[in-house]
Formats: sequence, C-alpha cells, structure tokens
Amino acid sequence: MDPSAREPLVRKTSSSYQTFPESTVRRLDTEYLRSLHNKRLYLAVFAAVLGNFSFGFALVYPSPVIPALEAHPSPALRLDQHTAPWFGSVFTLGAAAGGLSTMMLNDCLGRKLSIMFSALPSAVGFALMAGAQGVWMLLLGRVLTGYAGGVTSASIPVYISEISHPGVRGMLGACPQIMAVLGSLVLYALGKYLGLVLDWRWLAVAGEVPVLAMIILLCFMPNSPRFLLSQGKEEEALGSLCWLRGEDTDYAREYEQIKDSVRKQSRRVSCAEIKDPFLYKPILIAGLMRFLQQLSGVTCILVYLQSIFNRTSVILKPEYDAALVGLVRLFSVAIAAVSMDKAGRKILLFVSAGVMLASNLTMGIYIHFMPASHNSTIANQTLLSSASLPAEPTNYITLIPLLATMFFIMGYALGWGPITWLLMSEILPLKARGVASGLCVIVSWLTAFTLTQFFLPVVNAFGLEVPFLFFAVISAGNILFTGCCVPETKGRSLEQIEAFFRTGRRSFMR
Repeated sequence: MDPSAREPLVRKTSSSYQTFPESTVRRLDTEYLRSLHNKRLYLAVFAAVLGNFSFGFALVYPSPVIPALEAHPSPALRLDQHTAPWFGSVFTLGAAAGGLSTMMLNDCLGRKLSIMFSALPSAVGFALMAGAQGVWMLLLGRVLTGYAGGVTSASIPVYISEISHPGVRGMLGACPQIMAVLGSLVLYALGKYLGLVLDWRWLAVAGEVPVLAMIILLCFMPNSPRFLLSQGKEEEALGSLCWLRGEDTDYAREYEQIKDSVRKQSRRVSCAEIKDPFLYKPILIAGLMRFLQQLSGVTCILVYLQSIFNRTSVILKPEYDAALVGLVRLFSVAIAAVSMDKAGRKILLFVSAGVMLASNLTMGIYIHFMPASHNSTIANQTLLSSASLPAEPTNYITLIPLLATMFFIMGYALGWGPITWLLMSEILPLKARGVASGLCVIVSWLTAFTLTQFFLPVVNAFGLEVPFLFFAVISAGNILFTGCCVPETKGRSLEQIEAFFRTGRRSFMR
C-alpha cells in the first residue's frame, strides 16, 4: 500500500478508535464482516484446536482405564487405592508445569510454535502409556500429556482470539472446548470397545493420531499478526492478516488498528506497571475465573466419571453413562458456540452457573438421602473398590444421578467451560498476554490437581455427597462473581476491550 494512501486511513482509524459508538464505524464493521468469507481462517482454527482434541482425549483417559488397571493380572501395572488417585490427578500437575513454561514460550516462540512444541511431550507421553511395563511409566506418560495440555490450554485460545474477527471470535473461541469435548467423547467410545485388560494400550496409541495431524497442518498456517507486529515483523504481519482475511476484504484497516494497539504496548511489563488497573484488573478477573471454574468440580467429575456412576449404581452401565454424558457435553458446547456472539457472554455464564448449582445440589441431596438398603451395600467400600461391584439398581430413581450429572455437564459446557477460556484470551492486555495466560493456566491446573488428588480421600472419609455440596456452594459464588466482575465482550474488538480497562469508560464497550 502506498504510504500517502495509508495516512488518511491511519487518522480515520485512530479517530474511530477514540469514538467507537459512531454509526459509521458500525456500518464499516458490518460490511467488513459480510465480506469475511475466506475459509483459510477456519482452517487455521481447525489446525490449532486439534491440540484441544488431544487434550480432551488425554484428560479423561483414566475414566475407562482405571477399572481395567485395577483388575490387571500383572502386579507391576495393577492400580490400588494409593496409585489410582495419582494416575487420575498427576495429569493436572503436568498441565500446571505446561502453563508455567508457556509464560515464556508464548512470547519467545509465538502462539503457533508454542502449540506445535506441545506435540513432542504429547507424543512421547502416549507412547509411554502404550508400552508401559510399570506404574511409573503410566504416571510419567500422564505427566507428559498433561504438560502438553497445559501448553495448548494457554496458547490455543490466545492464537484463536488474535487471528479472529470480532464478529466470529465468540464462535471460534468456543471451538477449543468443542474439540476437547469431542476428544473426550471419542475416548469414551473407544474405551467401550478397547478398554479391557491389555487392550487399554490401544487407547494410548489412538491418542497419537490427532497430535500428528495437528503438527502437519500447523506447518502451513500463519502466525498471529499481533505477535508478528510485537516482534517488529510488519510485512509478515500484513501478509498473515491478508492470508487470514482474504485479499478482497478491507484487511488494511484492521491492520492499522492492530498496529496502533501494538505500538502503545511495545514495552515489556515492569513491576511498577502491575499496579495499573489496566493490567491487574483483567489478569485478576481471568485468574479468578479459571480458579472458580476448576473449583466447580468439572475435572474431578470427568476423571472419575465411571467410578462415580458405579458408586451411585445407575440403571445403565457406567461406560454407557460416560458416553451419554460426553454427547450431552458436545451438544451443549455447540449451542454455546452458536449463542455466544448473539446472546452474549454474561447471560450464558449466569445460566451455566445456575444449572451447575441445581445439578450439584440434586446430586448431593440424592446421595445423602439414598435408600438405606442401597447405602448399606456400599457403605464400607471406597469409590474405586466399588468399581468392581455389579450395579444393582432397584428402581428408576437411580436415574437421578445420571440426569444430575448430565445437567451439570450441560450447564458447564454452556458457559463456564468455553467462556472462561475465551474471556481469558479476550481481556488480557497484549503486552502481558503471553505471561498472564500462562499464569491463569497454572492457577487452573494447580487447583484441578488439588481437587482430583483429594477427591477420593474426601469421598472415602466423609461420603460422596460432601464434594458435590461443596461444588454447589462454588456454583452459587460463580453467579455473584459474574454479576460483579465480568465485563461483556460480545462484538468488541480486542482494542476496544483494552480501551475499556485502560480508561474505565463503559462507552468503549457499547
């Protein structure tokens, strides 16, 4: 573009940046969105979210495998009440380490290369579990796949938010959750047919497929234009945006907006700047959302899903229940993806927390007031040892835990699942986005590790209803937090969101 032709564009962009509510700018944004028909953007998102598919697959790997390993004929591979909790929870410890390393990887390698880097520990981890000759190999495999999941959880949402147009960022921002759910569902389905004694190894082999597909596709995808501009690579950034938007769109106007935002945030964050509300407010909101998301209990429920269903003795077999819950989760997160750019983020967060509150209360009350004859059957059994007991449903009331779990997963998938990841990537300021996203992932997975590690001991000591009642209290807190602290970002550019936190003026968000 000729510099003289670009100058009015810069002034116009700068002016519109200062007065977002102007009807002219809205008309231009609408026209720009209509012209957004380049399929390359969606291909780039698909290539990235294959990492989330692998993450979802690895996260729930213990659900069908723990019962099989408890009955394994080899003592070297047999899980007991001490090793099984570690097999379920050590993944989250690896994910926290992955989030920690991503604080540097995101800013040094860039978003795309960070995602590609995660393929190495993921492939090695699945290989270790597939060829495991002892429990230590299983645990190390879980740590490595967890590490890869921590890297992708911090990098993929940021990459997607930075390459997406505001009009489709909500829908595309939900894609990581959709693919993670799909990965979990595929694991449940494969576990039904392959998860017996030695055949659980093939589940780990199957986990290698999305990892290889991801790294091959990402080789042909561009890096984030915002990251390239932050590295001073202006021509490459313009070419990346052109590739993502298409040559027949007004991508030059968006390029100038991004360039203006990056120029204002070119310096690294200093310790003194952390006191600035522009920095600490979005970081605090994103971190607390990740903390509350995990405290709601979703990781515990997903990891120990089949064991929970064995304990509550629902009518269907636990593996069928797990697959059914996976389908509900996929359906719900798809609804969230479609609704996010229409209904908005906050209303879905309210609905999500309300449904989780009702579901957890129902589950806790049901388990507490379960018929005494049914309770006596399992009163002295641990959650894991009950996995080997045959289900003995007495009537259709045993459908209640299945329905409560389905509604919990539905509520989580409608809001607090996908939107917390999306908001993290939307509200974090560019100059701190790489470090802050890694920090949020660390908070998330350390919380998940603590919960999954202590879930079984708490159940065995106090009963299964205690954690569910605790999760209900957290869900009520989520409603209050959403109303008091979470901004609405529907249809706003990343530059508008940053302007809101910088000035505190709500006019920037209208």
